[in-house]
Amino acid sequence: MKGRIHPSAIVAPSAEIGADVEIGPFAIIGDDCVIGDGCVIAARASLERYVILGKRVKIGVGSVLGGDPQDLKFKGERTTVEIGDNTVVREYTTINRGTSQSFKTSVGPNSFIMSYVHLAHDCHVGEGVVVANMVQLAGHVTVEDRVILSGVTAVHQFTRIGRNAIVGGCSRVSKDVPPFVKAVGNPMKLYGLNSIGLQRNGFSPETILELKRAYRLLFRSELNIAQAVERVTAEVEQIPEVIQLVQFVESSQRGVAI
Repeated sequence: MKGRIHPSAIVAPSAEIGADVEIGPFAIIGDDCVIGDGCVIAARASLERYVILGKRVKIGVGSVLGGDPQDLKFKGERTTVEIGDNTVVREYTTINRGTSQSFKTSVGPNSFIMSYVHLAHDCHVGEGVVVANMVQLAGHVTVEDRVILSGVTAVHQFTRIGRNAIVGGCSRVSKDVPPFVKAVGNPMKLYGLNSIGLQRNGFSPETILELKRAYRLLFRSELNIAQAVERVTAEVEQIPEVIQLVQFVESSQRGVAI
């Protein structure tokens, strides 16, 4: 083991510890965990078992990763929690392992998971995602790249949140949130395109304009979904982002927020 490991920390013999890792007082690194180079595990954090951290991941005080899934169907299968490079997990967050449905719970690289967040079994969070304080994700939730989930938001199991969407605080997400949009409330409603977020992420004015045209037809017209998709296909330039938006709506199993 290389790095700074506090003498009060407990590290299982089967754990793999990379170079320049810092493990704080009373932290626990359980069986078969893999800690990448440059990771920082704060005081009293627990990696219970089968947790795989990429490089330069930071785990906050008192957080618990790799606990058994809270699912009555779980029968003790070997499943994992996987955290991508450069992701920060702040204080008192819990991230449970997956079930046999996907065998892992995952968070992509360069994400920021704030304090008191819960990610349940089989959640899959993409790259560059920001999850604010006290957000609670039920099982089997998919959060695509560069989403922002504002504080005290609850997300129903099996829902999807599309890329570059932003969800406002204290929201109840019980239906899928399409990519590129703003959504907030209980019940949740859409409030237009996430234009500022798209600009900050380098989307061109032309792309944003076509997405706005598609948004109006899909969510602000009197058309049903099939009619709206037909109009979008005929009248809106079929750039990749518009195609992705349409495919997301068409493939939704829970229905999309409007």
